[in-house]
Parts: sequence; structure tokens; C-alpha cells
Amino acid sequence: MARAQVDPYLETLMNSPSSEYDLAIVGGGPAGATAAMYAVRQGLRAIVVDRATFPRDKICGDALSGKSMSVLDELGLMQDVAGLKGAEIRHIILASPKAVGARVDMRNRSHYDPLTDRHVPMGGYVIRREVFDNYLLQEARRRGAQVREGFAVKDLLRDATGSVVGIEGQQDRSGPMEQIRARVVLGCDGFNSVVARRTGLYQHDPQHSLVALRCYYEGVEGLTDELELHFADEVRPGYFWIFPLEDGKANIGIGMVHAAMKRKNIDLRVALQQVLSRSPFAERFLNARPLEKPVGWNLPVGSKRRPAHGAGFLLLGDAAGLIDPFSGEGIGNAFYSARIAVGACAEAIAENDTSAASLRRYEDRLWEALGDELKVSHQMQWIGRMRPVLNFVINKAAHNEAVANHVCGMLANAVPKKDMTSPLYYLKLLFS
Repeated sequence: MARAQVDPYLETLMNSPSSEYDLAIVGGGPAGATAAMYAVRQGLRAIVVDRATFPRDKICGDALSGKSMSVLDELGLMQDVAGLKGAEIRHIILASPKAVGARVDMRNRSHYDPLTDRHVPMGGYVIRREVFDNYLLQEARRRGAQVREGFAVKDLLRDATGSVVGIEGQQDRSGPMEQIRARVVLGCDGFNSVVARRTGLYQHDPQHSLVALRCYYEGVEGLTDELELHFADEVRPGYFWIFPLEDGKANIGIGMVHAAMKRKNIDLRVALQQVLSRSPFAERFLNARPLEKPVGWNLPVGSKRRPAHGAGFLLLGDAAGLIDPFSGEGIGNAFYSARIAVGACAEAIAENDTSAASLRRYEDRLWEALGDELKVSHQMQWIGRMRPVLNFVINKAAHNEAVANHVCGMLANAVPKKDMTSPLYYLKLLFS
């Protein structure tokens, strides 16, 4: 693997207070922008670089709930986010392959987030990532982080021991190569992370990845304030979703486990059309119009613990494979990783030790916070493979308010999944 070395002249420049950063954050999405805001809070000098120019689209389900709400609240962003163009979510619907649905009213409910020590609303929002990500990045800039859009990272800088000490990249694809030195590099650049690739940690694993399609629509009948999750036979294990947006628009999509998709030779575009052309969806989409062609993306899920740290660097969010294996939601866990990463970096920098051994505290704390629920979400993903069990659970939820609240609350990341690690949970479900 090629290593970009810092030449003596640039090293002298970059060792000056005006050009050295505590954190070089690669990627300006939710993980990167949030990490920058936490860095400013900690008094760390941070720079965020992203190859895109914002606002830019990002393929996603666009939903915000649970952990996302608690971190936004802690950063003082809730009021602004509530005013962004999108839709407020007050209910969640979970529908089985037999089209039996469980519906939970999330109004006037709150949940406790142990990481931020806050009680926040159980509901949430659906806001297009083009809008939401741009807001977060500009807020990070406003709060004092340096931001460079249109900067493509090509390689990592390393010292004589091999430790990462910065990034090397190019502005607007035509400028000269530039080097930016930092105490720690945070890889917040998604599933195809340059940081993960250059450190040898990238590994695509179909058994631990989802593939999904998204398509924006207008004119879909029956849109309200509900997140709809339909566990359709066409994509088990996976689901079809309908999420409301502003001005009568909707984010609709379909996704499933990559390995199962390959094994069953499923074309997601064909599967999406099959779902839309049958009951109960054909009637709702009769006069609907797609606003784009379906677009797909890969989602590395947290059904296994991936290495996410090394000497001088950390991986956050999708780059660390933190997407929920069952719901496919990733923003909340990306936010968590940003908060935990910056705290770990602040300690390591104060100790003047950014070695792999020192930065391991990030990975250990991350999995202490998320490990149990990611394990349970993986178990729930396996439930999704078994049609009778899936029908049973959702039928129970449809006829039992306590079960519905718990199952739908977990999907909204608003109640802890740790409860499901106990066999007693399943006994209670069976006899409730």
C-alpha cells in the first residue's frame, strides 16, 4: 500500500499553529458535521473536508428518530431541525407479509437516551438529506469548524512509524495536491470510505450488508404522519417503506440483505415494481408519479464488530459499518459514533498519545453503547427471514398495545433493544 510522506518543507509549515489541526474529518455528512460540532465544544481545532459541494443529495430513507433526536437536542439543534422542510412523524406502522398492521401513536411520548442523559420525544422527522446534511455542515462552519467543500482526499499522510498524521487531497479535481496535517483523522466518508481503504480496514461482506433502492414520488395516496414499514415477501429479509415528505411528496424504497438478494437472484428494481403493482399498494400508487429513477446504495450493517481504529485514525458512521441490521437506520448510530469519537480524541490528544492502543478506547466505548442492540437487531433480521414468525410477531403487536409499543419503538430507535437479549422477553411476547 502506497504511503504519502510529508516532505520536510511542508512538514515545517504544517507544524505551525496556523496549519495543524487536532482533527481532520473526512466527510461532511451527519457523522462528520456532528463530530466537528462536538470538537468545537471540546476546544479542538477541526477541519471538515468533503469531495462534494453542498447541498448535495444522499441516498437514504431520510428518517430521523430515537438517538438522532437526543444528539440533536444535546447540540441545541432541535428547534432549527423542526423548521427544516420535511414532515413530522407522529406514528409508525409495521405491516406483516399477510398485510396485518400494527400502529403506534408516538405523540406525547418520550424516551430516555443514556448516552446523552436526555429525555426526548419519541417521534421524529423525515427530511431529505440534501436539506438536512447541508444544514448540519453549515452549522458546523458557523460554530467555528473549518470546512472545505469540493476537496477530494486521495491518500493519508503517515510518519516514519506508519501512524496516520494527516490527509492529502485535491481541491476541485484540478488544483495541486495539498496536505493537511492533524493529530487524528476521522473517516466519516461512508461505506466506500477512502480512510478505511487506505488503512486496510475496508471489506465488503454481503452477509453483513444491505442493498436498498430509493425513489422520490408525488401523488401517493394515504400519506399522513406515519412511517410505514411493510415486510413484503418480495424482499425477505428486508422491507418496503413509505415515508412522507413535504408538499405531498414521499420517500419510498425497498431493501434486503445483500447475500440473500444474490442467493435468490433478486433484482431490486423488479421487486419494487412488483410490490407497487399489487394490493394494497397498487391503488395508492395509481395516480402517483416518480420524481426520479430508483437509485441504490450499499449499507454496511453492524451485525459484526468491524475494526474502527488505528494509529492516528478512527472510522465513524457508515465507514465503521454501524447501520442497524434490522431497520437499516444509520444516522442515529453515526451521531453516537461522532460524540464518542470526539470524546476519545480529546482525551488522547490531552495525553499526547494518539497510538492505536490509546484510540482503542473509542471502539470499546462505541460497542459498549451499541453492541447489545446491534446484536439484537441482527437476531431480529433473522426473524425477518421466517414468514410465520414475522406474521406472528406483527399479529401480536396488532392486537396488543404493549407489544406494539415495544416493537415499533425499537424500530424507531426509541426504546432499548437490550430487553430482547433475554429469553423472558419472548415468553412474555408468546403469552401476552
